[in-house]
Parts: sequence; structure tokens; C-alpha cells
Amino acid sequence: MTDELSPLVGRIADIIQQARGQVRQSVNSAMVASYWEIGRLIVEHEQQGQARAAYGKRQLAELSTRLSEQFGKGFDASNLRNMRRFHLAFPIRETLSLELSWSHYNLLARLENPSAREWYAHEAISANWSVRALERQIGVLYYERLLSSKDKLPVVKEATERTAPLAESPKDFLRDPYILDFLNLQDKTYQESTLEQAIIDNLKDFLLELGKGFAFVERQQRIHIGDEDFYLDLVFYNFRLKCFMLLDLKLGKLGHQDVGQMDTYVRLYDERIRGADDNPTIGLLLCSEKSEAVVKYSVLADQQQLFAAKYLPYLPSEEELKRELERERKRASQLGAGDAHGNKEP
Repeated sequence: MTDELSPLVGRIADIIQQARGQVRQSVNSAMVASYWEIGRLIVEHEQQGQARAAYGKRQLAELSTRLSEQFGKGFDASNLRNMRRFHLAFPIRETLSLELSWSHYNLLARLENPSAREWYAHEAISANWSVRALERQIGVLYYERLLSSKDKLPVVKEATERTAPLAESPKDFLRDPYILDFLNLQDKTYQESTLEQAIIDNLKDFLLELGKGFAFVERQQRIHIGDEDFYLDLVFYNFRLKCFMLLDLKLGKLGHQDVGQMDTYVRLYDERIRGADDNPTIGLLLCSEKSEAVVKYSVLADQQQLFAAKYLPYLPSEEELKRELERERKRASQLGAGDAHGNKEP
């Protein structure tokens, strides 16, 4: 009897799950729309449409009391302030997406930079970020890290026009630095094998940190050439770039020998593994300390498929991360200035 009912139970379960999903979507849509309208009414009543005017705390508290008496929880002064901020951050209702929940919008509305707000909203939709994922990407300054490694105009254009994909080349898909706080590597004596295992154990979070389009392929992939075996730390595939990415983990400062080894790996992979429809393989050296001199005066400077990036095993504060990005920019500019005057860093 149980076996006979199994197909029926499965079909009914699918219908129930679909219905529940539709109900959740309807509730979310109604919540986003109603909270936006409440925010609009508060803004128009108290500020006469002027975002710069101060909001009366006493009137907000009174409004909260009356609404709570009539409708119960959910209308305390803090939530009403959130609704007000939501409307101010997204004043045009037509720009709201039903793919984002109220919790998404509540996070986005806290961002002061309109360009960053729009960009994060677009990325959350296109990459299907959960609220937790969006919160983490904002917390590790994903948008700011992209700005620090490429021209500002393409990022802002992507945020405002929402047309072509953000990146056109492998360089644009990669970050620097990578924030690996989710690996819980508080012990500074960890080895490369520990770092590698931690990435495998937290693969979902690591893929989120890598960015769009990455999928895990294999760990310690072996390539046999003649009488030698080469082992690649981690191999990924990016479906938007349509290419493999080899990731080599390094503790300590990046060296020329590390770059040469990755160059060999990429060439071997292109020859032995890469398919006819795949774009050229890219190699990423992920190190705890990056040498700008090695980056500039090695094949990294000329090779379009080799890259180096620093990783941070902890979540720095926003100010610390901004200082880190600023230091990287200064180092790069100083090396460039040295070249202009005929000087090279040893």
C-alpha cells in the first residue's frame, strides 16, 4: 500500500510546496508594497516631501502607539523609521523588484551611496543572493573592492543601466583582497593544507566570495606528464567566462617561483584538459602576503591569464578594509611612478 501511494504523495507534496511558495511570494510582495506606501505617507505628512527635514520623534512614537493598538506587533518606532528610510532610498515605486524581500530592502536602504545601493540590489537579483549573502557582501565591501581594482565608470554604469554583465574579462571577475573570515582560521600557525581543507568544508561561502559564475570542479587534481605528476590545489569553472580557473594557495609572501609554477600549470591545463569550446584557463595565486614587485616584474605583468590576490583570514572593520585597499593602490602607483623615472623596486 505504501509503494502504491508514494507517487500520489509526491505529486501532492509538490502542489503543496508550490502553493506555499506562491503564498510566501504574495506575502512578500504585499509587505514590500505596503511598507513603501507607509514610508511615503510618513515622509509626506511629516516632511512635506523634503528628505532633509528632521522627523519628529514625538509624533513617530505617537503614530507607533496608535498603529500598534490597532494592528499589533510590527509597527514600533524602529520599524516605522525603517519604512521611512525605505521610501527615501527608493522613491520611485516602479524600480522595486518583487524578487527582493523586505529584509533585502531594509539592508539596502541603510547604504548611503546610491550607486552602491543600486548595484547591490541588481547583484542580489541576478545572483539570487539570500539576505545573509547580501549582508555579508555589503559587510566585506564587495562594491568598493571592485571599484578599487577597475575603472569606476563600468561599475556605476552597470548599477544604473542594468544592461550588460559587469565583467568582460577574467580580471574583472577577480577580487583583491578576498575575505575568508568564514574559514575560522584564528590560529596563525595553520598550514596550506589546513587552508585548503577549510575552503572545502565551507565551499558554499567560498563560492560566494569568489563571485559570479564559479563552480567547484576538483581538489588536488592530478595532471600526469611523462614521468611527473602535477597536483593542482583547487580547480573551478566559471560559466560566464566559460573557462577553468586554477587556484593555488600560498602562505607568506608571493615569490617568483610561485608565479612560474602557476604559469606551468595553466599551460599544461590548456594543453591537456581544456575543451575546444572553453576559453583559455586562468590561474589565481591566493596568498597571505602579496608582493607588488613580483606582480609587476614577472609574467604576471604581461600574462592575461595569470593573477595574484591577497586573502585576509579575518573580517576587518570597514575602516581597516578601506585602509588595506588604499595601501594596495598606493603600492601600485608607487611602482608605476618608479618606472616613469627609470627606477625599479628591487
